[in-house]
Parts: sequence; C-alpha cells; structure tokens
Amino acid sequence: MATGRVMALDVGKVRVGIALSDPLGYTAQPLLTLWRKSRGEDLRSIMRLIRKHEVVELVVGNPLHMSGDLSPWAHKVQQFAEELRERSQLPVHLWDERLSSVVAHEILDEAGHDKRDRKQIIDQVAAVVILRGWMEAQELPRLL
Repeated sequence: MATGRVMALDVGKVRVGIALSDPLGYTAQPLLTLWRKSRGEDLRSIMRLIRKHEVVELVVGNPLHMSGDLSPWAHKVQQFAEELRERSQLPVHLWDERLSSVVAHEILDEAGHDKRDRKQIIDQVAAVVILRGWMEAQELPRLL
C-alpha cells in the first residue's frame, strides 16, 4: 500500500458510503454518505473528495452473490470503478463486499445506535468494513 490515504466506496443505487484511511494506512474512518444524483455528478463529487483528502488509492466494494458469481449490480459497480480509475489515474481495487452491510449493522447494534436512524450512516460503516478488510489483506504478506 502506498503512503497516503486510501478511500473506500460502498456504491449503492441510492447512496455511496465513503470511508478513508489515515495517511499511514493503519485505521479506517467513515467520511460521509453521498446521495446519488447522476453518474457524472457522483464521479465529480468523488473526484473532489479524492483531491481534498489527497487520496492515493481507491477500494470499491464489489457486490458479488453469496455464491461468488457476479450480480447484475456488480457489473454496474465495476463500470463505475473503471470510470473512476480513468478519471483519477489512481489504482482502483475491487474488494468483495459480501456481508459488509451485515457486519456494519452488527457494529451499529453493538454501539447502541438506533435502528430507525441508520440510513444516514450505514453505508459509511459498510465502507469502513470494506476498507478494513482490504487493509488487513495488504498486511498479510508483510507479516509472513
């Protein structure tokens, strides 16, 4: 992993959850939830965040079926990731996001967060789960 911030995206049909690593790549924190408007506007908003936070790599949650097969939404997310790669000229990694929303709900349950008020943050927490998973996988080769 390069030194600098890594941004993770949990791309949904209505919202995009966004999380960031610290500059050294040790922690992942929620940043914001982007309410989707249009593909072009969404990409422009993400590009602004990339520049503002000096992002050097991107991780995009890849919504696979539980079987591991590509879902119809996975094709759209992969196209979105490719557009982001072209616009940003940064490395963009697809990361298996199966169960990230389940884990995000568990985290919020443990924190005592009201179930009725999660729409604003659930996607950010899912992006943190995606980013943590990717960051941990990058650490494994260094530890062996």
